[in-house]
Amino acid sequence: MSNTTSKALLILGIILISINLRTSIASVGPLIPFIREDLGISNGLAGFLTTLSLITFALFSLFAPAIGKRLGLGRAIFAGIALLSVGVVIRVLGGIELLYFGTALTGIGIVIANVLMIPFFKARLPEKIGLFTAILSTGMSLFAAIASGVSVPLSQELGLGWRGSLASWVGLMILALVVWIPQLSSRINPRRTSVLTGKNVWKSKLAWQVTLFMGAQSVMYFTMITWLPDMFIARGMSASKAGLALSYLQLISLIGTFFIPGLLMKLKEQSRVILIVGLGYLLGYSALFLHQEWITFLALTIIGIGSGASLSIAYTLISLRTADDLTTSRLSGMVQSAGYVLAALGPLVFGISLDLFSNWNLLIGFLLVMTIQFIYFGLPAGRDRKI
Repeated sequence: MSNTTSKALLILGIILISINLRTSIASVGPLIPFIREDLGISNGLAGFLTTLSLITFALFSLFAPAIGKRLGLGRAIFAGIALLSVGVVIRVLGGIELLYFGTALTGIGIVIANVLMIPFFKARLPEKIGLFTAILSTGMSLFAAIASGVSVPLSQELGLGWRGSLASWVGLMILALVVWIPQLSSRINPRRTSVLTGKNVWKSKLAWQVTLFMGAQSVMYFTMITWLPDMFIARGMSASKAGLALSYLQLISLIGTFFIPGLLMKLKEQSRVILIVGLGYLLGYSALFLHQEWITFLALTIIGIGSGASLSIAYTLISLRTADDLTTSRLSGMVQSAGYVLAALGPLVFGISLDLFSNWNLLIGFLLVMTIQFIYFGLPAGRDRKI
């Protein structure tokens, strides 16, 4: 295989992996009413599907670095996508038990690939970390938005039902596996084999700063996508327009997602960018206190760009704050594990607060508090240091 062909397959493989890391999750939410009706389950059991994914993310993020070290990064990523494909098929084959089991497998597969992609970039493409981090983040965000939008049409208008709609994404996963095959025998750079032990990231203050920064942005994102539409409906916005607002938020985030990593890689320190994004969050969330529709969409523009930038910043910091590939894997596992634990708690904590106080302004206040955490831990995490 020529060098040009090899590079082309590597780039295509990275793109295909990225677009498969969110579709199996994002496609579920819009189909929950149909799943609930077909299986005769409660709202709680149906809602647990998303929570189950986040729980598996949090738990298996911790094991992904060891899997990557044992199998090699290329093989471990392949195994993750293969497991994801199996889970997608299993969850549509029967009742609630197989639905849960398959969902758990999809979560495990996703998190193995997700955690190891960043150290893979550092090991194979050290001079292009910013570009491929941007591709990873953008592919994930773009296809999450697409999957959310087409799930119901696939189910209803094309007559696939919720099972066919969820299973339809397996085609892209198989394509990704085929294109990724050349990476199974990829060689390790000999200069990178000298450091095999890595650092204990759990004892590093810097690692915790990066982790809590990631946690803050994860809480904000998952709380927003869970509760913002309901808040807009409570304010008098139609359900369709509230859904449009959420789609707009996710689509506009692609601007920050794609362009920020390249900028960060050119800077010696990233703290100023983090501060600017944090101040944007403060402005955007504060504007949501005003109940005028044009101000709401202006606020969503600012928040959306910040949301996309935040994800890319968190992923880029994992590479920039580590000196070797194994430490990068461990930090990626730590950051994503804690991030998903907090992400699972955020919507729940606010939901309880809403039940107790019935005040939607609490949502904005909660997001503002998380922004303070975002800035507080982001500023030291953005300084030019290594774990």
